[in-house]
Amino acid sequence: MSTRSLNKVQLIGNLTRDPELRYTPQGTAVCTIGMATNRTWVTESGEKREETEFHRIVAWNKLAELCSQLLFKGRRVYVEGRLQTRQWTGQDGQPRQATEIVIEDMLVLDNKRQEGQELPVEQPVVEQPVEPEAVPAAVAGAAVAEDIPF
Repeated sequence: MSTRSLNKVQLIGNLTRDPELRYTPQGTAVCTIGMATNRTWVTESGEKREETEFHRIVAWNKLAELCSQLLFKGRRVYVEGRLQTRQWTGQDGQPRQATEIVIEDMLVLDNKRQEGQELPVEQPVVEQPVEPEAVPAAVAGAAVAEDIPF
């Protein structure tokens, strides 16, 4: 009988820095993002406390490119992925370790704009009246919505 396991992370938080997009020697896009999440609670004595956790987020391929285009420091996002721990030897010869969240999905939860970025100006839609002679005969004789059998 095999044992099941689950490695899934879901976070909602604010970005602590702008995304950093790089490419591997093989040309694969990789984007690293810093995220902060907050937890608040009230102690037994009634004191309100808050704790902040900082997370290293990694996106690969097309998601990495999208993150670099859409995200910036301060943006509120939802990410979903898995925990991954990497180990390596640093330049000083000391062993290093980092636990990251490799994401598979990302949703932007706010509509903030970067500094200097203008909000899009919506143009009013003005419908032009259609002259009867401009309507092709095939369209003019088309069935009305009530005549369609679905």
